[in-house]
Amino acid sequence: MNFDYSEKVLDLMSKLNAFMDENIYPNEAAYAEHFKTTEDKWKAAPIMSELKCKARDAGLWNLFLPDSENGAGLNNLEYAPLAEIMGRAPWCSEAFNCSAPDTGNMEVLDRYGTDEHKNEWLSPLLNGEIRSVFCMTEPAVASSDATNIESPIVRDGDHYVINGRKWWSSGAMNEDCKLIIFMGKTDPDNPSRHKQQSMILIPMDTPGVNVIRPLSVFGGYDYPHGHAEVEFKDVKVPVENMLLGEGRGFEIAQGRLGPGRIHHCMRLIGMASRALEMMCIRAEKRIAFGKPLSAQGSVRESIAVSASEIEQSRLLTLKAADKMDKYGNKEASDLISMIKVVGPRMACNVIDRAIQVHGGGGVSDDFFLAEAYAHARTLRLADGPDEVHLASLAKKVLKQEAMIDAGRA
Repeated sequence: MNFDYSEKVLDLMSKLNAFMDENIYPNEAAYAEHFKTTEDKWKAAPIMSELKCKARDAGLWNLFLPDSENGAGLNNLEYAPLAEIMGRAPWCSEAFNCSAPDTGNMEVLDRYGTDEHKNEWLSPLLNGEIRSVFCMTEPAVASSDATNIESPIVRDGDHYVINGRKWWSSGAMNEDCKLIIFMGKTDPDNPSRHKQQSMILIPMDTPGVNVIRPLSVFGGYDYPHGHAEVEFKDVKVPVENMLLGEGRGFEIAQGRLGPGRIHHCMRLIGMASRALEMMCIRAEKRIAFGKPLSAQGSVRESIAVSASEIEQSRLLTLKAADKMDKYGNKEASDLISMIKVVGPRMACNVIDRAIQVHGGGGVSDDFFLAEAYAHARTLRLADGPDEVHLASLAKKVLKQEAMIDAGRA
């Protein structure tokens, strides 16, 4: 493994850091204040369009996409440090057209969409003109096991009819959300549980699509994107909207979620790194009982352990990205499961220590730590809870060790 970055990546990192210094950090307070005062909370802040134009002009656009024609032409390992930098401000990825769930949805359309799908939906997404949502999780079943998903997708002549209820549909509240990628069942009786599901494209304004409510996360609503509960009642779309074919939903999901988990984990590392920096600054400047907090042994330990955990997570995530690039998502599934557990847990621990060093201010909106903690804690559930990834990983480890033991016999 060689984690030295190419000149191209180093140049992008330099440009991205400069952009963050000049355009993102100075606007954080104004961005947050906008959603405290505006009545139209599901509309992008006015500054976002300005930032998008600047990012595009700077060549910092669609950095996640390995397609060099529409994106930066980077593999997972090359994109990882850029995702880390963007993760330092939870809201800013949109400025570079690199925010979830659009990144995953664009990758789905790029890999599995027809020319018609790409013309109608991928192009405006690549241009940052619209947003999208991925609807998989259902309130009525334990969706951590995606084979439980029940929402039927039924063929009716030249159309499919979709019914069901989804929730935690991130981005569905945003007024720019125009496209839904919906996962449901087309073949519930198929003996293979992983060939019962399919993915289909649904325009947001299709009759029968009803946004029921936004869901709160630790009391906040994640404006202007939101996490919605959405009802689908006799929603009808053309058969051409089916992605890749009936029964191939899991196949698409695996192609979508692998890179997305790298993105999530690297953004969390950026978030945790910033929390550590804030912890150090606070520890040096804050005087308690006649001396700086940094003189306290417990605070020094928090700083040292946090730095170690961040570096461990970064190296593990880079190793997973490298393995994905060399051997594919399936071969790297063990490391992907590891980082999906290790990354959010690490970020929660580091941010929690930073909050403690900041005292009461740490849980307020005066610092970014409370928002960052809520985001990190949520990611212990999103894209599969820890327990699912640990169970999957344990099976792989047991199988591997059994094979090693058999070889010794």
